[in-house]
Amino acid sequence: MNSRILLSSPHMGENERKYVKKAFDDNWIAPLGENVDKFEESIAEYVGAEGGAAALSSGTAAIHLALKMLNVGRDDIVFAPTFTFIASVNPILYQGAKPVFIDSEPDTWNMSPRALKRALVDAERNNQLPKAIIVVNLYGQMAKYDEIIALTSKYNIPIIEDAAESLGSTYKGKQSGNFGNIGIFSFNGNKIITTSGGGALVSSDQSFVKKSRFLATQARDEAPYYQHSEIGYNYRLSNISAGIGRGQMEVLPDRVEKRRTIFERYKNEFSAMPSIEMMPEVAEMMPNRWLSTLTFNDITNINEVVDVISKFNEKNIETRALWKPLHLQPLFIDTPVYFHEETSSVAEKLFNSGLCLPSGSNMSDVQQEYVINVFKNIVS
Repeated sequence: MNSRILLSSPHMGENERKYVKKAFDDNWIAPLGENVDKFEESIAEYVGAEGGAAALSSGTAAIHLALKMLNVGRDDIVFAPTFTFIASVNPILYQGAKPVFIDSEPDTWNMSPRALKRALVDAERNNQLPKAIIVVNLYGQMAKYDEIIALTSKYNIPIIEDAAESLGSTYKGKQSGNFGNIGIFSFNGNKIITTSGGGALVSSDQSFVKKSRFLATQARDEAPYYQHSEIGYNYRLSNISAGIGRGQMEVLPDRVEKRRTIFERYKNEFSAMPSIEMMPEVAEMMPNRWLSTLTFNDITNINEVVDVISKFNEKNIETRALWKPLHLQPLFIDTPVYFHEETSSVAEKLFNSGLCLPSGSNMSDVQQEYVINVFKNIVS
């Protein structure tokens, strides 16, 4: 291949250009405007968020505001998965709070209800129950929310659903973003739809959405002059970026269908290879397959995965290791972690044996065939 095959590149169309052009024609380049309003409406309608949506500058900003609205502050405890991108957890530190990490479970690769239960029992015994729990839907796969919500409801602990990677995924027919008190999405350049950079906060509680918009626009009080009674942030999405988002939302179902088709082709092509296991698909869940991911049964060391990635690079193909567990990151070296099995970590096993393959919805059949052939040659 002369041009590099990327992991997940933006997929633009004409609708995006139309809405951005209108903003230019109207000279509505200011941070807010019609595109922002319509983009928020389309997100809320698609997801079924009765309280609405707030378009923000990033998914990280959305998590930060969610923690603020749940009154997470200094020295509070927040449970979060260890197997995720660091942006899921950094906002905990912004608030001066302390994370406690929960391992993955094998079926979904997401937060382990078994590990969560042990962590909650210990927290109650030590009178240190978490102020909130962040649950992440990795690579578009939903977590086991029935089990997780049953546990958190017992202790009346609110959930922030980090759906940054799972827009368009469903669990028992219900759209991602609806399983926590607050849900968040990311529209970063590599996500299933993009606004270049951006995110959103959704909730069934309209007060959360309204308060997030207030905090995201510097927390300006209602007054005939600039007055501020609490700390605010510059977190709102621009009218230009929201124009891209409006066009992207109109083709979201097609993007989900294409990514799932790409995943299924990989799965079928690799089905005769006993050393390969694609990310599972659990009954009653429909992941958007944002990234096509797999594990090697005969690899147990991240250095071997890095070697595979290097071989793909030689063939002009971008691949990526799975997320490095946060409890192994230098920043969190002393942070408590609860494993799925009491003495061994599912997240560590996944990291040491997993790979992400090119999955963009604008990848051609010829490009995917090339990736498949290179993969088979490398593995053999």
